[in-house]
Amino acid sequence: MLADQDRIFTNLYGFHDWGLKGALKRGVWDNTKALLSRDPDGIIDEMKASGLRGRGGAGFPTGLKWSFMPKDPDADGRPNYLIVNADEGEPGTCKDREIIRHDPHRLIEGSLLAAYAMHARTAYIYIRGEFIQERLHLEAAIEEAYEAGLIGRNACGSGWDFDCYVHHGAGAYICGEETALIESLEGKKGMPRLKPPFPANCGLYGCPSTVNNVESIAVTGEILRRGAGWFAGLGRSNNTGTKIFAISGHVNAPCVVEEEMGIDLRELIETHCGGVRGGWDNLLAVIPGGSSVPCVPADQCSPLKMDFDGLLEVKSGLGTAAVIVMDKSTDIVRVIARLSAFYEHESCGQCTPCREGTGWMNRVMQRMVTGQAHKSEIDMLLDVTKHVEGHTICALGDAAAWPIQGLVRHFRHVIEERIDEYTSNPASKPVAAE
Repeated sequence: MLADQDRIFTNLYGFHDWGLKGALKRGVWDNTKALLSRDPDGIIDEMKASGLRGRGGAGFPTGLKWSFMPKDPDADGRPNYLIVNADEGEPGTCKDREIIRHDPHRLIEGSLLAAYAMHARTAYIYIRGEFIQERLHLEAAIEEAYEAGLIGRNACGSGWDFDCYVHHGAGAYICGEETALIESLEGKKGMPRLKPPFPANCGLYGCPSTVNNVESIAVTGEILRRGAGWFAGLGRSNNTGTKIFAISGHVNAPCVVEEEMGIDLRELIETHCGGVRGGWDNLLAVIPGGSSVPCVPADQCSPLKMDFDGLLEVKSGLGTAAVIVMDKSTDIVRVIARLSAFYEHESCGQCTPCREGTGWMNRVMQRMVTGQAHKSEIDMLLDVTKHVEGHTICALGDAAAWPIQGLVRHFRHVIEERIDEYTSNPASKPVAAE
């Protein structure tokens, strides 16, 4: 378990003042001027040494991503930009909103430090359309930071000028993809761009840009203050530091909690959530990283290390670390069918495999919920997911395919039993998914 002294987000539950006074008491903005006197490349090296990997789902090394930005943005007249992805539209995921609502100054300070390291004088925080209270807190905190001289001209008295803006999205899941987010920031329809060119070369307004998740940016200040060695000492190799987990579903006390990377899933659930409803033996499966990753059946859930490599070993992923717990009362086929409907609805339609494949997969899944399918269609459905996965501009196609792959891998027998039940007694078919 994570020791209290190692927690970064000490107001995750909103028990204390989220404004500037409360943030200062919690150590935010502590000697930030000194951090801004460091060499930008030295800051990037510190982030590399910390082992921090992106907390938005992909898990790409944060320091390495920062190093791709041009070192001299004035050379060709194009400014560098930092973009903070606060879209958080993944079903089951609710960690970034807690940071923004209860500890916005930690995000603003992290944005300043990250921007300085990447020679960017402007940051845009793109926040999800449904996040109203969060946006109000964030905008108020930015105004406080400007008034206190922490950002703006001569930020923190460092001689570095930095501006921070909030852009309120319109609730499109696809804008969580970094290039679709950039398109939306530019006032266009949120549709992913082909890569290359990558945003670090040609991003917002054709300028070098880096897009990072809220949690990735918010931990920057504490890493630089406490040192890379402290952060790298938590978790395990290639999976270092702390992580915010959002646990929902069939647990006695759903919660959002900061824990050490690599914590055992059972320990996480029983320590912080009061255990699975009806006891651990009543567990059916978990979706460990938000709706886009394959489910993990109960027999693989203990022991199970909650980090990138631990979940990869069971053919799933950490994703956003949104743990959706399902007990044995769950209709697992209906759950995955509901996710299929979501991904069909949120597909931007730009790529043919995703545009056509998400609709086809959803229609087949709806029939499988009721048993109105043929067993031969199970392998056909699996084959279609393979033709969608890896064949689209962005990862939405993968996100639509992986839950179905996990269902077939672990619960094929449930689908087959449903089909047999309908075949023998069509009048007693289950209720279709919404």
